[in-house]
Amino acid sequence: MIKAADLPHTLPLFPLPGALLLPRARLPLHIFEPRYLQMVEDMMKTPQRLVGLIQLREGPAGDRLQAIGCAGRLTGFSETEDGRYMITLTGISRFRLMAEEEGFHPYRRGQVDWSSFGRDLGSVEHDPGLDRDVFMDRLSRYFETMELSTDWSSLKEADEELLINSLSMLCPFPSEDKQALLEAPSLSTRRETLVTLIEFALRGGPNGDILQ
Repeated sequence: MIKAADLPHTLPLFPLPGALLLPRARLPLHIFEPRYLQMVEDMMKTPQRLVGLIQLREGPAGDRLQAIGCAGRLTGFSETEDGRYMITLTGISRFRLMAEEEGFHPYRRGQVDWSSFGRDLGSVEHDPGLDRDVFMDRLSRYFETMELSTDWSSLKEADEELLINSLSMLCPFPSEDKQALLEAPSLSTRRETLVTLIEFALRGGPNGDILQ
């Protein structure tokens, strides 16, 4: 288990549009670009094996990074015959990007601060306000509307954190909405944000046409 004192002050950064990683959640990734293959190889040489998953800001300057990302620890690795990597990241803690490092690197690196997210290293979060029956009913209508499929038995049995965080990562929301879910200060707030996004989708988005 990684402790706060073990967290580094710099991280390799992996800007991956639409991808969301949350503490204690797992994210499988397929790595094939040469710079990110190098990034994975460099990660494996460090004791923490951490990378910062972070979103790009929307707008004309498409290479600007969001202020907050989430560090993932490399916990699964395999290599294909043609040299690609299949990896699994396990979310450790969110971070605030203070500055990007100058100099030549095949991939981006940043100076980061962890102090705002101390609870990410703690125990599993709970959501006492979750009404699971109401939530699952709304979720079922959303999946039907979006023509999505899932393992409903696993969702129904999942604990609160796994349920809410997995859905936040998997649902096809725009990048800005994914960022809002990442920045939610608590599991309850993330669930409220998730419900708002689902209801927005069920109402047809900005057009307001009910899709239920």
